[in-house]
Amino acid sequence: MIHVTALIIFLTCMVLSEAQHEPGHCVFYEECGRNPSIGESLIPPIVPCLDYSQARHIKGEHYRKLKEVCPILDRGENNTYTCCSIKQLSSLERSLTLSKAVLIRCPSCAENFAHLHCINTCSPNQSQRVKVTKVMNVTTLGKTKEAVVAYQSFITTTFADAAFQSCKNVRIPATGGFAISTMCGRYGAKLCTPQRWYDFQGDSSNGLAPLDIDFRLIKEGYSEGVPEGVIPYNGRALKCNETTPSGGQVCSCQDCQESCPSVPPLLPPPSPFRLLGIDGFLLISIVLFCLLILAFLLYLSVSCAMRSMKRKDEERGKRKKKGKDQNSNDVIQQVIHPSEVTCADRNSLAAQAFLSLKFQQWGTVMATYPLTVLLLSAVVVAVFSAGLKSIELTTDPVELWSAANSRARQEKDFHDTHFDPFFRTNQLILTAPGRKGHIYDSLLFGQQNFSGLVSKDLIIELLQLQKNIQGIEFWSEDLNRTASLKDVCFAPLNPSNPSLTDCAVNSLPQYFQNSLDNINAKVNMTELGVTKEVDWRDHLIYCLNSPLSFKDITDLGLSCMADYGAPVFPFLAVGGYKNDDYTNAQAFILTFSLNNYARNNPKFKVAMQWEKEFLKIVQDYQKNPSTNFTFAYMAERSLEDEINRTTAEDIPIFMISYAVIFVYIAVALGEYSSCKRILVDSKFLVGLGGILVVACSVLASMGFYSWIGIPSSLVILQVVPFLVLAVGADNIFIFVLEYQRDVRRPGEKREEQIGRVLGNVAPSMLLCSLSESVCFFLGALSTMPAVKSFALYAALAVLMDFILQMTAFVALLSLDARRQDNNRCELLCCVSVSTQRPNKPNEGFLLPFMRKCYAPVLLHRFTRIIVMLVFIFVFCGSLFLMFNVTVGLDQELAMPKGSYMLNYFQYLYKYFEVGVPVYFVTKKGFKFSSVEGMNAVCSSVGCDQFSLTQKIQYATTYPDRSYLAIPANSWVDDFIDWLNPGSKCCRLYTLGPNAGKFCPANQSAFLCGRKCMATPPNGVLRPSVEQFNRFLPDFLGNRPDLQCPKGGLGAYDTAVVRDQSGEIIASRFMAYHTPLTNSQEFTAALLMARELAHNITMGMRKVPGTSPDFEVFPYTVTNVFYEQYLTIVPEGLFNISMCLLPTFVVCCLLLGLDLRSGLLNLITIIMIVVDTVGIMTLWGIDYNAVALINLVTAVGISVEFVSHMTRSFALSTKPTHVERAMEATANMGSAVFAGVAMTNLPGILVLAFAKAQLIQIFFFRLNLVITLLGMAHGLIFLPVLLSYFGPSVNKAVLLQLQQAKAKELEMRNNMRQVYDNLSYDDNEMKRETQAATNDSRPSKVIENQKEERIDHF
Repeated sequence: MIHVTALIIFLTCMVLSEAQHEPGHCVFYEECGRNPSIGESLIPPIVPCLDYSQARHIKGEHYRKLKEVCPILDRGENNTYTCCSIKQLSSLERSLTLSKAVLIRCPSCAENFAHLHCINTCSPNQSQRVKVTKVMNVTTLGKTKEAVVAYQSFITTTFADAAFQSCKNVRIPATGGFAISTMCGRYGAKLCTPQRWYDFQGDSSNGLAPLDIDFRLIKEGYSEGVPEGVIPYNGRALKCNETTPSGGQVCSCQDCQESCPSVPPLLPPPSPFRLLGIDGFLLISIVLFCLLILAFLLYLSVSCAMRSMKRKDEERGKRKKKGKDQNSNDVIQQVIHPSEVTCADRNSLAAQAFLSLKFQQWGTVMATYPLTVLLLSAVVVAVFSAGLKSIELTTDPVELWSAANSRARQEKDFHDTHFDPFFRTNQLILTAPGRKGHIYDSLLFGQQNFSGLVSKDLIIELLQLQKNIQGIEFWSEDLNRTASLKDVCFAPLNPSNPSLTDCAVNSLPQYFQNSLDNINAKVNMTELGVTKEVDWRDHLIYCLNSPLSFKDITDLGLSCMADYGAPVFPFLAVGGYKNDDYTNAQAFILTFSLNNYARNNPKFKVAMQWEKEFLKIVQDYQKNPSTNFTFAYMAERSLEDEINRTTAEDIPIFMISYAVIFVYIAVALGEYSSCKRILVDSKFLVGLGGILVVACSVLASMGFYSWIGIPSSLVILQVVPFLVLAVGADNIFIFVLEYQRDVRRPGEKREEQIGRVLGNVAPSMLLCSLSESVCFFLGALSTMPAVKSFALYAALAVLMDFILQMTAFVALLSLDARRQDNNRCELLCCVSVSTQRPNKPNEGFLLPFMRKCYAPVLLHRFTRIIVMLVFIFVFCGSLFLMFNVTVGLDQELAMPKGSYMLNYFQYLYKYFEVGVPVYFVTKKGFKFSSVEGMNAVCSSVGCDQFSLTQKIQYATTYPDRSYLAIPANSWVDDFIDWLNPGSKCCRLYTLGPNAGKFCPANQSAFLCGRKCMATPPNGVLRPSVEQFNRFLPDFLGNRPDLQCPKGGLGAYDTAVVRDQSGEIIASRFMAYHTPLTNSQEFTAALLMARELAHNITMGMRKVPGTSPDFEVFPYTVTNVFYEQYLTIVPEGLFNISMCLLPTFVVCCLLLGLDLRSGLLNLITIIMIVVDTVGIMTLWGIDYNAVALINLVTAVGISVEFVSHMTRSFALSTKPTHVERAMEATANMGSAVFAGVAMTNLPGILVLAFAKAQLIQIFFFRLNLVITLLGMAHGLIFLPVLLSYFGPSVNKAVLLQLQQAKAKELEMRNNMRQVYDNLSYDDNEMKRETQAATNDSRPSKVIENQKEERIDHF
């Protein structure tokens, strides 16, 4: 038996070696049966019989079949010879159909691909093209025949290169990748070459080739290695921009670069603003600085000259500094004639007199009935605050930062209404630092680098973790049963009734179908005479480069598809690799995708519950000491959870901050004249009352807006009390300190004194409060919900705070003054002290210091010049820095320090190689069913060169400008390819009850013998409107498989939305952004995507039948967060301008149309805002909506620092500007410093200990900057500015004082005469009563009456 076998092998070799390679001869013919050397295969591996014979002349059915499958061999029915039977043609057609399903987008590529296989199988000169290298005995129906199981094919490099070039850029619309990547094995698209392409086609282990073909690519003119008689095939391969002989059109630009029109090069990005070769903003700031300095120096020179002239005039007696009154007494002030008083001066005096009188009357009433006022105030606050029972707290970031009518929100609503919302992502990024990699010498792929991470034990550990997460179960109250992943998971191929294996889980173990047996599988394999073991590494190398393969090229025969039926692209499974060296990756990526239900859907809570369990398992796994991974993780709920957690954790910090402020106010308000009177003179209850007034005003504001349905937010809870406390504390200090510094006049009641003091300070309090309230109400014009709601809440809170201060706080101060007058201790009202209160004003420490030390030094002639120069320099420098402030808010700043999300963001930016998906969404109004409509969208043969998908393809060639990395998939392209009769996808039943209906590709050809569409004569397939509407639902519901990879289920079934009439009312095309790492890149990507979408819209509107309001827009899940940064600069300028306007107008009106005071007020506040933005740039504080809220707050706090000082200066009657500035600085500056600066600073410094970075940056840093700059400008710059440019003294006030003094002198003269008369009468009375008794009571009565009259006068 052994001898017989040896003899057969010897004879076979002799036959193979002696076979002649001559024209007109075949080396194999007819089918012999199944290849015995191939086990499982994707298609039956039918091999031909060894048969060295002449080519057969064919006709009839045989000829027609050849003409259909291999038209390249057609020489006419009477002159056509071939080396293949009709059965071989059918098998070849079946094999080519699978490839055409992918390549049919480019007719010349598909033709070139079929060209060579037709030559090898059917050419009449077959013996001159191929050499059989291996045969095996095959027994079929009891007959044993020699079957060819391997041969060599000789082709020239000219043909091979041309064929490869025509196919290398053909795309797969569903993935955006290249078709060649699925047909080049381990090399993928980037490393594929003609030789590697043909090697894959001839490898029987790929599951598609029925036998092994060794393609030999021979250069023209070379004969080395070519058997005698063999002539390498050198036919003409079509270029991709050529039409095919069968009528196929040129390939599209997306599939063929040679077909692309000449697109003008992109304009270079706009260069930075430059003037004279330097930064333009820097030059402008320098020029402005020089101009302001020159103007100031010019002003000093002119002022000095005018003072010199004035002195000379005085010396000559032309002008006297001192005047004489009617009694010839010297007066310091200039004598004012009524005709010198201007209308503005009279208006200012009238306004001040009116306000002072009304507030004095009001204060007296409030102080007279304190308990009634407090009760009524409490009732009003309670009524307002009752609305808190229905308060709505907005925590959804979308609702918080994106306006409901904004473009991004409207686009999001449209997308989420017509399509499912973007799925919820739960992800782990796992690394194994410190593990050494290794080099694997693969039998098939050569030496490959494997990182320490990509190892069998870690893959198995990852699989176990994945299964633990997939096995999560919990009791759901909403479902009233045990819930698991399958209840909420995203299952693209079985969305209606998914099992666990239908859930979309993307990970590296999915290349092994999550099977431990597949990971452990190994087999010996022989390749080119070398036998080695192949294992999981060979399979992984192949799948990472060919993720769409249903079977690898190893003898393992494993699929690369995930267990849920879809491919796992390598950038979704691994990260941290370079140049597609996937096995050297530094990170595994494990992603669980859940359906994103609406918040009112019961399953939303189920998804949230699952994510909670997911986080618990992951966190427990991280704490496990046996864990070999270092990893980061996140759930969809993580952002919201962490923000809420840090807010709760930082509430104590805010409470401590408020407590520190309260303690300071309670201590600072007290007047301490004696140790024995500390408990009497302290103002603990007054301070507490002031805090309660602030709290009540905030509660009333929140309650009122809750009544009318305007939601609140955490930002409001954190910022508004702080703002109102700063404003309220300032007013409290001004009022209380003025009362303490005042002395009760003889005969004046306590209530009258409080009313008089209130009349003095309330107009200033009204000026600031009204300015701030109007400022915030105008700020509510903002389109940002968070800014708008903050402005509304703040405006009403400031207004309520002022009202309560004018009522409840006045009443409270009246009660406290009554206690203090009775020498009763605070908190222990029954205890009194014997030490009496000194009857003199209590100036404290700060006022004398400001008057005697600070103000004289500040307003020294040289100090003033230095101050002006420094502040001008700071302003110009900040102006330059303002133009360089970073716009945006990186999402990691919203996380507290130590949050696991910070680690996740770090891993995300480091290891991810692709960005977020971006959908180009079409609205209603476009006819996709028309030929023109399809051509305006698709990117395959016959499509417009500037179609929707083609424009996106052009954009991806400039990723650094467009921020697009992967072109859009296209359901239109795949639908057309699906309809192509050259594929097996769209067929109709010809037998049975379903005759005439759609037949899936996995059904037998016997049942489905009819194609959906006929082959078009011009090679450009386009369905009619009727065919489009008929077959589109079949396409969208067809599950992709090996027989038909173009099925639309999973990829497109949710991408097309039709109404009841069948019209497409919405569709989407998905592309991918480049990796985006900060808010600036996200914003730029949004802007460029919108520009591209607008360009596409304008092009598609030109298609006949398109609605004029048809639109294409880009949608990314992050757009709603980053859209604000496209407009936040003009939005901020508008809001701050609206806030600055009332500060100027209210100041002018309440000071009696004092335009100069209003202007100086405005200039100082503008300088504070500009300097704040400049410091933001230096301190790394980005400009965003949170910063804008703080800048609006800065305007309000600046009003407190500035307006009180401006009004105090305007009403001062000192003779010179410097003296008036000194008086304002000493009197009002001390109150402002104690009330605003020292109230804010302790509370701000406590915020430095907050955990949330957002609070540390935008509340601690920014509020500290605002307070320090406000203090510097209000207490340093403004007094100096007023001393130079402040308004002149109000002559109406001087005239009033002058008239009052004249009346006082007149009254004194009259009083002196009365006194003289009374003295004369007294003497007469004494002489008349000398003989009387010594009783002196009548004289004492008269004396007392005299004193009372004098006091009265």
